[in-house]
Amino acid sequence: MSKANKESFMDKNISRRKLLKSAGIGGVGMVIGASGLGGILAAADSHSISINKDDKDRIPFYGEHQAGITTAMQSSVYLASLDVVTDKKAELIQLFKEWTEASAAMTTGRKVGDHSTNDLLPPADTGEATGLSPSNLTITFGVGPTLFIKDNVDRFGLLSKKPDELVDLPKFPLDALEDQWTGGDLCIQACSDDPQVTFHAIRNLLRIARGKVTLRWAQEGFLPNRQANEQEKTPRNLFGFKDGTVNVNTNDTKESSEHLWVQQNDGPSWLTGGTYLVVRRIQMFIEVWDRTTLQDQENTFGRHRSSGAPLGKEDEFDKLDLDRKDENGKLQIPDTAHASLAHGKGKEQILRRSYSYSGGMDPKTGALDAGLLFMSFQRSPKKQFIPIQERLAKKDELNEYISHKGSAVFACLPGAKAGGFIGESLFTL
Repeated sequence: MSKANKESFMDKNISRRKLLKSAGIGGVGMVIGASGLGGILAAADSHSISINKDDKDRIPFYGEHQAGITTAMQSSVYLASLDVVTDKKAELIQLFKEWTEASAAMTTGRKVGDHSTNDLLPPADTGEATGLSPSNLTITFGVGPTLFIKDNVDRFGLLSKKPDELVDLPKFPLDALEDQWTGGDLCIQACSDDPQVTFHAIRNLLRIARGKVTLRWAQEGFLPNRQANEQEKTPRNLFGFKDGTVNVNTNDTKESSEHLWVQQNDGPSWLTGGTYLVVRRIQMFIEVWDRTTLQDQENTFGRHRSSGAPLGKEDEFDKLDLDRKDENGKLQIPDTAHASLAHGKGKEQILRRSYSYSGGMDPKTGALDAGLLFMSFQRSPKKQFIPIQERLAKKDELNEYISHKGSAVFACLPGAKAGGFIGESLFTL
């Protein structure tokens, strides 16, 4: 390259960097370093993703309830927690309208925004999902307690609509929560069967929100894809055990109404048909676990690793018999086992929808930063998740191998009708 060409090339790149900097790149929508792009592309490299060119893998965005809650779990998730920086309610409402339009487009495989061919302007859509199918993409929105009140300020005149259930979780014994993985005014959960499609959804929604929100924290996660798990068996966590065997039956309307969906008399009417999302970022001490005997591992979980069956039984879905004793008079399932404590007396049921994550190396220890992005949906965190976690925190044998580093609670909004927008009931009722 000649000296003149080198100078021209450098000038163009310097100008481009200045343009991007002035446009706010590096703020919300482009904070994709350690928390995003690297991890999501690594997941893409490690998973064989099949693309359905017939575009049959579409899940409707509009409906009574938001998709991504009772939807069959896809192989990738990207969860973003956001802080609202605008103080204008009208801008917040407009943002939800724009998010609704963009989400409806992306879940059907269409591009976001105006598709003008003016090459002197950045394209409305970032383009990395062009030519890919929707891959069962779902996008789910939630609002956190600090959207309603923060530093004792009623931020948007919504305090009177804040549900009593929408509060930060209490501090549990052994919690080691870090601010960088905790809280948030809003959340977006994007799930699909292609990590590039998942990332594209979050990236474009953040891009739309630039100047109105900032990214507080983000975590991607993965499960086996449909090629690897053709029979759609219960997925295994990074300890090798099945995760989510006992779950709310979402095909049972009565059970879903009782345990999952917020009902008319539960609180503010705007959340009827919505649900509560509890998020816990749980680091697993992989190296310690890998030096543990199989017998100790199974006693820790209270289940056989190979089948997922309760100890002493053969099938994964056999009923837990917590009073059953072995030939020596000892409980077949130890009362400190994870399965025993999570089940309790069987009254508290939640819809688990968790993903594994891998965040590279933990700089504090040099060990793997890997674990479980625990997500559960429930009608009442106070009556469902909190009692379960209180039991687990006190005596769960699994606590020796895990640490809770992140925590958040969000009210997942009811679904939207075509012509309306997500959050409409909150802002108009």
